[in-house]
Amino acid sequence: MREEINKALEVLKNGGVILYPTDTVWGIGCDATNEDAVAKVNEIKGRTADKSLIVLLDNDNKLQSYVTEIPEVAYELIEYAEKPMTIIFSGAKNLAKNVINVDGSVGIRIVKNDFCEQLLQRFRKPIVSTSANISGKTTPKFFDEISEEIKDAVDYIVDYNQEDRTEKTPSTIIKLGPSGQFEFIRK
Repeated sequence: MREEINKALEVLKNGGVILYPTDTVWGIGCDATNEDAVAKVNEIKGRTADKSLIVLLDNDNKLQSYVTEIPEVAYELIEYAEKPMTIIFSGAKNLAKNVINVDGSVGIRIVKNDFCEQLLQRFRKPIVSTSANISGKTTPKFFDEISEEIKDAVDYIVDYNQEDRTEKTPSTIIKLGPSGQFEFIRK
């Protein structure tokens, strides 16, 4: 796993796009602070830049670097979530403009997955995570369901956990308001 993290890090540091295993489904990822890399992810997926992307962090202590106000309930939601949860926060900052939604919000997930945690810790920046499919197509559940079109378009395919047949689903998405009120966007 260490060697794969090193290879993925090199690609991320050079503004490239990776195909990698996450705590949910396989993802297409890049440096979430690099506008050109984010544009390439959108191009690979065939999606418009106005659709926001999810950002991964390894630790909730890093939220304050990318969100202006964090309601206290956010920490409780993260701590007690039984499955991967993405929280949409208002007041995004220090991220590529094309990661941030037009309303100034951003979806962030704190990962609980060895590979992603180590990659994020070593990269020291947030990483984009979007499902490894063309926009509008079915999200692949396993590596071998990812289209050749996606595989050919990325700069590096992580050679770790490709044989995993554990069925995973996309994260729950909750939109969290500044005063702590929240609504489910995807359960």
